[in-house]
Amino acid sequence: GQNPAATGAVAGEAFGSAAQGDCLTWKKPDASDLGKVDCAEPHLFEVASEVDLSKYPGAEFGPGAKFPGVLRFSELRDEHCAPAVNRYLGAKFDPNGKFDIGLINPGEAGWAAGERTLRCGLQYSGTTGALMPIVGPVVGQDQSKVFDPGTCIGINQNIPADPVECSQQHAFEVVGTVDLAVPFPGGPPSPEDQDKFIEGECTKTSNAYLGSPDVLRNKTLTLFWDNLDASSWLAGSRRINCSVGKEVDTGGFAPLVNSAKGDILINGQPPVPPPAIPNGRSMPAPLPGAAPAPIPPADAPVVPAPPG
Repeated sequence: GQNPAATGAVAGEAFGSAAQGDCLTWKKPDASDLGKVDCAEPHLFEVASEVDLSKYPGAEFGPGAKFPGVLRFSELRDEHCAPAVNRYLGAKFDPNGKFDIGLINPGEAGWAAGERTLRCGLQYSGTTGALMPIVGPVVGQDQSKVFDPGTCIGINQNIPADPVECSQQHAFEVVGTVDLAVPFPGGPPSPEDQDKFIEGECTKTSNAYLGSPDVLRNKTLTLFWDNLDASSWLAGSRRINCSVGKEVDTGGFAPLVNSAKGDILINGQPPVPPPAIPNGRSMPAPLPGAAPAPIPPADAPVVPAPPG
């Protein structure tokens, strides 16, 4: 979410006195009910700094100035809030992590009343821009973009969106979390070294979550995971998710309905298990980027795949 919407909080007492380290939340779409909460409670915004636009020379933010548009607030966020958040977190903001740099403006009513102070801070925006709750101060928390096992990630035109109930159409289901801190105590590991470790961990986690090593193959799903890049690593992020989904040839995902633990539908249809493997040998589940599974020996009857 590189373009979180300006929240437009109407300047009230909580907004007017919010200082660095304060956590704010609201329920109304215009944030007119904005209030301070303890950061241990779920909240929508953690203040990193305030920016007083009245100190700027020129008429743009002067007494009678008109309320800036969303685009101008986005520029101000990039200009003032990105450096402020990095200072606040000790240069440890993960650009690929779960948090975004946000800006709360005084709202049109507050602006008309002469309020010119903006609040820079951290928020957790979904793919669609909807704000999700943050629990605990961001300072010192692992910013990895991970979801709890059992979370289903929605789908929009084959592309992953925000978490949904698993009974709704989704792109994939999170089956586990892997912590890379233990195997890699030093600097950022290469993607290859990460993959070597993660493959075994995700396979174990997935088998335990789904209840058997055969479920993935029988439900024609693929196990996949993320990697952490150096900027995330240097910000202290150490965790990635293991997920299962059905990738489509054109890129992206086929829509799934229901959990992979139960009666899952792929493109609205129950999956057709591939033919059994001769001699009781188990075939490993295909992995992203892995070579195609070996062809069974010639004496095995070849069953044509059902159409569709």
